[in-house]
Amino acid sequence: MTGRIQKALSGFYYVDIGDGTLLTCKARGKFRKEGVSPLVGDHVECTALGGGEGVVEAIGPRRNSFDRPAVANIDQLVIIASEAIPRTEPYLIDRMTAIAALKGCDVLVCVNKCDLASGEALRDYYARAGYPVVRVSAATGEGLEELRKFISGKLSAFTGNSGVGKSSILNALDPSYQIKVGEVSQALGRGKHTTRHVELYRIAGGAEIIDTPGFSSFDADTLSLALKQHLPETFPDFAPYIDSCRFVGCSHTKEDGCAVLGALRDGKLVQGRHESYLRLYRELKDLKEWDI
Repeated sequence: MTGRIQKALSGFYYVDIGDGTLLTCKARGKFRKEGVSPLVGDHVECTALGGGEGVVEAIGPRRNSFDRPAVANIDQLVIIASEAIPRTEPYLIDRMTAIAALKGCDVLVCVNKCDLASGEALRDYYARAGYPVVRVSAATGEGLEELRKFISGKLSAFTGNSGVGKSSILNALDPSYQIKVGEVSQALGRGKHTTRHVELYRIAGGAEIIDTPGFSSFDADTLSLALKQHLPETFPDFAPYIDSCRFVGCSHTKEDGCAVLGALRDGKLVQGRHESYLRLYRELKDLKEWDI
């Protein structure tokens, strides 16, 4: 029978085989030998053993996959941010948008806690960079219907720095889940990790959401070499200018005749986006394959 993995926990895979029925599965030993692991979001073939248990036999083709957290077949990353406590640094968001582009995921920037801080600065920043942005409040419900429109019919992964309200938004979208949420430390300005595993949730209206741990757990390290090789391409707001650069292989950092730098000077690009690009460029510049 076929199904999709909804949750992975302690070596068990919970496979939805239809009508919301979950089969608790172990994976065949061949996957370990092949260096492959089933992931939440995978379409799989499995064999039922009775008593609600089964075995994962095969993994279907993947649109994309991430190692940390272990997820697959994501349509879009919903990057949850905030201008309240904890305040989200744009560089963290820009790093995630680059990773999403590398993996072929759409991006939605969702600014939460707009009942505490307007979120207009982040909204304007990313709208100028060409990304869809929605402002919401999990506490008051503001903006949640607009968010539903963006996630309807898609498999989205929610990510963001800890304490920004990923699980709170999920609870607000569908109170039946009652996912555990944590408090934000006023002294440290950050939250505690309350999402300890990766799980796929179905939300009324045809949306599917994977809740993930915070930015520190997302797939940043293992993608570094690929980011180095394709970094300019992962900034879609640079795309209209890249082919107009004077030199092939322009790094878009300091070259004369760089069309990206020209667009930046003319106010056509967001200054902070290019600063994030430079920061990533410096981090990746000396990286070699054997360093990974």
